[in-house]
Amino acid sequence: MLRIIKERLHQKYRTLDYPRREPALSPRYLGRPTLTDVDCGDCRACFTACPAGALLPSPSAASGPSGQSCGARTPLLDMGRCIFCGACRAACPKGAFHFSGEHRLAAFRREALRIAPLPSGVSAPASASPCPPRDYSLFRRSLKLRQVSAGGCNACEADCNVLGTLVYDLGRFGIEFTASPRHADGVVVSGPVTANMAEALEICYDAVAEPKILVACGSEACSGGLFADSRAVDRTFFDTHTPDLWLPGAPTHPMTYIDGMMNLLGRKTRQ
Repeated sequence: MLRIIKERLHQKYRTLDYPRREPALSPRYLGRPTLTDVDCGDCRACFTACPAGALLPSPSAASGPSGQSCGARTPLLDMGRCIFCGACRAACPKGAFHFSGEHRLAAFRREALRIAPLPSGVSAPASASPCPPRDYSLFRRSLKLRQVSAGGCNACEADCNVLGTLVYDLGRFGIEFTASPRHADGVVVSGPVTANMAEALEICYDAVAEPKILVACGSEACSGGLFADSRAVDRTFFDTHTPDLWLPGAPTHPMTYIDGMMNLLGRKTRQ
């Protein structure tokens, strides 16, 4: 017992002092993409390199006879499909793609996850959506969530577990995961929603009493991710239920999750 106490004292205080201080994240974490508007000519290297289909033709680009962009300008990037692999950055010969290391990626609207290229020298906004679509102050002091893995790869699920560790300690904000939807105030969905999980997800969501919130966690939940075009995926759930919070990432970083939830509940003002 004395050895355990000594080791604990040696470790000191490990919980991140957030939101009073911004976290120091690993240099391997790419974070929020930023795009510079450049003349791409006929180059489509980034489209070819992207494994998730996260790049969309720029509205200013001309369209060829097959409907494909002629690649006149830097494309849009959909964070809802992006797996943050950095392949676009490596493939672009003009250096139009950058990753800022910014963890504040959460959005309150699906469209806000689409990043448009900016002229050189113009800074991108720090957040994807400025304010929540409605008042969530009812859950400000206590929020219980039921997490549903709807056919995911277990990466987002693993990072949801990490939120309960002493480093992040999600419970100190009054936010906790619960085992039953009957005890929950909302549902956190991870995974692309497979056909085998579609009915179970609907039943779970219906079991949560109103008012309730819905969170899409990870690129798979936001768009289907790498499995979006699979015949095993059934995303009709999102046709009738719109998430209150979209958390991109593959997987979603724990700090992205915490920052998004804090802003959704009105407990932290984006900087």
